[in-house]
Amino acid sequence: MSFVAAFASAQAVLQCLLPSADAQLQAGCAHFVVGVMMSPYFPFDSKFCRSWLNTAPLAETVLFRIAHSPRLSASRFRIVARFIGCAETRPRKPGEPKPVKSAVFSSTHTASQPFLHIEDVPHPTLEAGHLLLRVVACGVCRTDLHIVEGDLPALRPRLIPGHQIVGEVVEGATKELPLGSRVGVSWMGGVDGSCWFCHHSMENLCDHPVFTGYTVDGGYAEYVAARSDFAFPLPPGLDDEHVAPLLCAGIIGFRSLRVAGVEKGERVGLFGFGSSASLAIAILQSWKCEVYVVTRGESHRKSATLMGATWVGKEDEKPPVPIDRAITFAPSGKVVVSALASLRKGGVVAINAIHLDQMPAFDYDKLLWGERQIRSVANMTRQDARDFLQIAHDLHIRPNVTVFALADANQALEAVKKETEQGSAVIVP
Repeated sequence: MSFVAAFASAQAVLQCLLPSADAQLQAGCAHFVVGVMMSPYFPFDSKFCRSWLNTAPLAETVLFRIAHSPRLSASRFRIVARFIGCAETRPRKPGEPKPVKSAVFSSTHTASQPFLHIEDVPHPTLEAGHLLLRVVACGVCRTDLHIVEGDLPALRPRLIPGHQIVGEVVEGATKELPLGSRVGVSWMGGVDGSCWFCHHSMENLCDHPVFTGYTVDGGYAEYVAARSDFAFPLPPGLDDEHVAPLLCAGIIGFRSLRVAGVEKGERVGLFGFGSSASLAIAILQSWKCEVYVVTRGESHRKSATLMGATWVGKEDEKPPVPIDRAITFAPSGKVVVSALASLRKGGVVAINAIHLDQMPAFDYDKLLWGERQIRSVANMTRQDARDFLQIAHDLHIRPNVTVFALADANQALEAVKKETEQGSAVIVP
């Protein structure tokens, strides 16, 4: 068959698949199909095709259908599968695992579209050193929002977010994590173990990290694969929905206290009072610290008051006394400056944010001089996770949660964005 004939045939099929699509999209799809199916006539050009995909909103859906066509050879399928980011598997045969219901984010997402689409995706493939988990709950984190809103750059064409995963081991069990055991998976999904930072007890700064729900698929799904050495046995006493927020919001809040150098009995400011801060306050109170909360939301101020904060103020208010340490939880440079202005000399501000908008200019002589410090909080270590989970068990920390079905994952993200829910949002497949 000539290229012209192949192109005409492919375009006719695509007109049936997408009758409402414009001619440019149909022609782009047809060129790609012919390129994959007839490489001697039209050599496969991944750079051209990826550029075209990024400008065609419906292209990824079309290519996904094409990739799962039973008429596509296995070798050609793998080319398409790698290109569109789907698993390299053939359509399911008898005895093969059923597809997994998941909430999927596409890198071609536009502001007018929902963040996520609920889809059936191929069952996770288990690799050596990994567990297959049946997801029973997954917390929703502001980092997930940064990913789907584009504050963090897209690293994969298609991604399943979620990194506060409570799961049941169903395959790949180890002596420490047997079948049926309940485990938690957090943001740090793996490290290379060989870089300078890994060799100096700073694995949170690893040069080649794995981030759950960002560099690999996460827990907005019925099943997920995770490295066994980055899965943590969960303590009894908390149900699945209430333990999920501990796995990032709790751990990173705890690490923030460490980075700020908080000592028992000190005055500590929490700037912002979302999920992470609401978990950190229980630890601070167990350390006999005075806790000063500054937050913009009235509901958050009420929560801080009910949880026993020493003082609670609005975002434009300043604690009535100089504070020893401050942790900022809002992704705002203005909040960092406000926290800095509340410090005593020699105090520390720890920024608990993976993304921050622009820092405004500030007066060095008044705000930073006097050996005040600003430190960022980057990820967490496995020891942070183990230590915090033990403290949470000992203190009986029980976060407030709002549960969403997997089908309502977009509503869960909106709740985090608009701060409309009390406590933490949790997705249950």
